[in-house]
Amino acid sequence: MAAGTKSYFASDIHLGAGGYTNSRERESRFVRWLDMIRTDASELFLMGDIFDFWFEYKTVVPKGYIRLLGKLAELSDAGIKLYLFKGNHDMWMFDYFEKELNATIITNELVIERSGKKLFLHHGDGLGPGDNFYKILKKVFRSKFCQWLFARIHPNLGIGIANLWSQHSRIAGARDVHKIDTQQEWLVIYCREVLKTTYYDYMVFGHRHLPLDIDVDGKSRYINLGEWVNYNSYAVFDGEELKLEYFSS
Repeated sequence: MAAGTKSYFASDIHLGAGGYTNSRERESRFVRWLDMIRTDASELFLMGDIFDFWFEYKTVVPKGYIRLLGKLAELSDAGIKLYLFKGNHDMWMFDYFEKELNATIITNELVIERSGKKLFLHHGDGLGPGDNFYKILKKVFRSKFCQWLFARIHPNLGIGIANLWSQHSRIAGARDVHKIDTQQEWLVIYCREVLKTTYYDYMVFGHRHLPLDIDVDGKSRYINLGEWVNYNSYAVFDGEELKLEYFSS
């Protein structure tokens, strides 16, 4: 069983984006990070958009990512608990990772308590003000009927179409964290609304591709995990505090 005590959080690796060579380099870097955290991790939360596209047909899954999947299997076999969140790029996870990795699949939010600290976890898509077109698309894409229809398409065509769609991902361009208005950040606005009725010590998201640690009205902290194209950022909870950190090896 895992001997570690720390909880680790990462999001938006977008494996498959940017071409094969870039994706493989990013996968190798992320696997090196997984090797690093194995020594003290008790659980790992992968909070969405691990893949730039993922769809599980009944008997087919997308090619590639074998180094990541093998490493996750190794961590699971070592007793490290895995949680995989559905992001807006990989929302079509069904039971493959549950069976192969003994992972818990999270469709929306997850609330946990660790060492007396209460954490709200969500990929972050479709929350807060604005982005109404995506909110409609999300309902369509998550409908069982839409998923059934897509599964009728041959994988060569279906995955090809999906890969073309995902090329429009915001992951491609670097962004300056310091240029955003943190108090108008839409997930900060969402946090404020939630905190009116329910207290959380930390509210943790991905999706925005910006590593952020923002005080929310002195009540809570909003942590955004960033991404692994420009930042290699993640968070770790050591039993006392949740910290945003960066991997450089």
